[in-house]
Amino acid sequence: MGLRRTVRGAAVVLGILPIVAGSSVTDSHGVVAPFKDVKLAADADVKCLKAAVEAGDPDKGPSTLLLTAAPGCVVKPHLHTAAEQLIVVRGEVMTGMDGMKEAVLGAGGFAAMPGKVVHWFTCQAKAPCTMFVMFDAKYDIVWVKRS
Repeated sequence: MGLRRTVRGAAVVLGILPIVAGSSVTDSHGVVAPFKDVKLAADADVKCLKAAVEAGDPDKGPSTLLLTAAPGCVVKPHLHTAAEQLIVVRGEVMTGMDGMKEAVLGAGGFAAMPGKVVHWFTCQAKAPCTMFVMFDAKYDIVWVKRS
């Protein structure tokens, strides 16, 4: 998932100096981002996925991203150095990670993936799936080939 490239071109948890829609936000200010104002950008690696950085700077530290996935969108097995949390807002997202049984998460569904643990997901809804993804450290991605 070429999210690193997507995030740089998009508008965008817990960063000390997060950046939202191009504005600097200090730890003494909050973030307010109405969905209608979010600028989603196509992902460079996963063509059925769009992303926007809501808070933080994924190139430097913790961040929160809003993702939308087209129906049937598959994000193949991968891992991140950072721990990741996923919260489904809309749709049905089948998610799995090594060592756990796959599960379909609806609105309000939650998954936490420790750093360096292989995981994947698929939007199984008939309409786009919307989810928030939070990373606790700088973003990176390693694709994992399975035989």
